[in-house]
Amino acid sequence: MNDEVYHKLARVLDTLPNGFPATKSGIELKILKKIFTPEEADLFCDLRLTRETAAQIAKRTGRPPEGLEEKLASMWRRGEIGGVNLGGVLMFKMIPWIVGIYEYQINRMDREFAAMCEDYSRYWGRQLMKHGPRIMQVVPVERRIPVKQEALTYQQVSNLIENARAFMVNECICKKQRGLLDHPCSKPREVCLALSPVPGVFEDHPWGGRVIDRKEAYEVLRKAEEAGLVHLTVNVQKGQQFICNCCGCCCGILRAVKVMPRIVNSHYCAEIDPDKCSHCGICADERCQVEAIRDEGDFYRIVGDRCIGCGLCATTCPEEAIALMRRQPEEPGTTPETEEAWMEERARQRGTGFDAFK
Repeated sequence: MNDEVYHKLARVLDTLPNGFPATKSGIELKILKKIFTPEEADLFCDLRLTRETAAQIAKRTGRPPEGLEEKLASMWRRGEIGGVNLGGVLMFKMIPWIVGIYEYQINRMDREFAAMCEDYSRYWGRQLMKHGPRIMQVVPVERRIPVKQEALTYQQVSNLIENARAFMVNECICKKQRGLLDHPCSKPREVCLALSPVPGVFEDHPWGGRVIDRKEAYEVLRKAEEAGLVHLTVNVQKGQQFICNCCGCCCGILRAVKVMPRIVNSHYCAEIDPDKCSHCGICADERCQVEAIRDEGDFYRIVGDRCIGCGLCATTCPEEAIALMRRQPEEPGTTPETEEAWMEERARQRGTGFDAFK
């Protein structure tokens, strides 16, 4: 019975648009057993992607209402499901493996779990690359966007910050995972920003991050840019809930970019003026996180298909020889309007139906 409930949970997670592919080794089941008790796994499968109160879940599923809210709140604290406290009313929903359960395991990550996630990332990554839309988009360093190429609102990191009313910063789980596997990162670790339009929503949040204000959020971004970290957020036009600040040595997405370019949605591409380039190497050796800059002997050149348009190389070029240029018009649907639209298109491309969990 115990094994079957984990198989069921794995199937549910793989039915969700983000995916959770099965493997011959069964590593995905070992991961689920590490995170969920059998009872928690069974309860997860009864949830939906839309928030509900414990009473609503009990009525819809026939589960006894007694103690149900406490069980769900415990799962929320353990990072197994999503939750929110709206004026004292607790609401819960299921969440995908990534972005979701994996990131919420920041306080439970140990060496064993880190090794399992590293192993499984190869399988999940292949599925990620196979289907669109892209899961993440790069938000460029805003001060490097030419005035004549005014960015759309969802391409402006300042717009994401200004539209939010609550902020929380947490340690980067990718850096923690790699550190546990003897690959420590020298870059700042407390760089994962959570955003919400609801004031006070992160107070006493079980994720364990540090509640900050808007000014401090901008300071996190400044320090991230100074350290050469790439701003990544979900690939939608509205409703972004986080800004990750990522390095190419730890971030699973950026590590994958080195193997499979353009798996993130990038709106810009850097260009180097060879006549201005002094061949100092700062851009290639210290700033680029995806190995998109090549040494041509007397100057450096951007590899356009690999460049993610983050702008980090341009901010420290002593000769101001690097500029961000807008890419050609995006393919239709490259940046879905909302998370719901992203999920519908992703499910269509994967050939999965998730109506039962809406």
